[in-house]
Amino acid sequence: MAQPSRSNGKSRPRTRSTNGTHEPPAAVPAARDYSIAAVGRALDLLEALSRIGPAPLAALADEARCTRTAGFRLLRTLEARGFAIQDEARGMWRLGARWGVLGRAAAEQGALAATAMPFLSALGKTSGENVYLRIRDGLESETIAIYQTDPGLRVYSEVGKRQPLHAGSSRLLLAHAPEAVQTQVLAQRLPRFTPATRTDSAWIAADLQRIRTRGYLLTTDEVVAGAATVAAPIRDASGQVVAVLSISAPTMRMRPPRPRALLPIVLDAAVKLSRTLGAVVSDPVIRTAEPVKKGQATSSMAGREAIAPAPVLAAPGPHSIFR
Repeated sequence: MAQPSRSNGKSRPRTRSTNGTHEPPAAVPAARDYSIAAVGRALDLLEALSRIGPAPLAALADEARCTRTAGFRLLRTLEARGFAIQDEARGMWRLGARWGVLGRAAAEQGALAATAMPFLSALGKTSGENVYLRIRDGLESETIAIYQTDPGLRVYSEVGKRQPLHAGSSRLLLAHAPEAVQTQVLAQRLPRFTPATRTDSAWIAADLQRIRTRGYLLTTDEVVAGAATVAAPIRDASGQVVAVLSISAPTMRMRPPRPRALLPIVLDAAVKLSRTLGAVVSDPVIRTAEPVKKGQATSSMAGREAIAPAPVLAAPGPHSIFR
């Protein structure tokens, strides 16, 4: 006599029907959406205010793609908490002073580094090289995040390390710094780290303009002998450069044309991180440079593949010291 099967009380999924045919798999439930529409509209409005403010209600509502009625009510709510201010005489709205407290708290809590780590990780795994994120702090740069692809790979920096702005990937930060910072840096006696370190202020001043035009930076041996770097800017919602994302590796693994081969994925990672920070940027466009004519003066980019930087909403123009 057959014994009844024992059950642990849990139902088992059936893979076949009673007539021997396969049953379709159970549908996977969709992820629940916990977003709140009103909060989303408020954040859209604040990002619009950060991009085009001070601005009138109509312009902000259009930029945030909300009705003027909804925009007015949200702005009044933010005004009551000190996060927005209206100039009633001119009808213009601007961000309130309370955002300064949140901004400082976010910086102290490492918000930028935490936001960037998934992008550093993806870039490191794709390139097989270490990835670094640096910010400008006064007249120096500071490394705030590192993704080490392989513990055996050499690390050229560490979190918290500071260095001058004139050399290596830090020069990209200098290129987008305020004019007063650039002038102060170039007026100093600049330290030389290796024989390849550029210390000529006139050359550096011209290179800052070239960096802004290209939208990226390639360097070799400038800070550490035997290290090559591919760097791209990170922008926030205002369009300003707030950090530099870079790959650094031994020159034995970065002989041409590898640095330029890595450039598209570095630029792509920088664009994706910038979008996460609220920047309005498009994808970098790869185009072919004009062929070099016989007898024509050449440069490092002549006759090679050129990569146009991603357009941004508010790209800073050249400073007066370069005009």
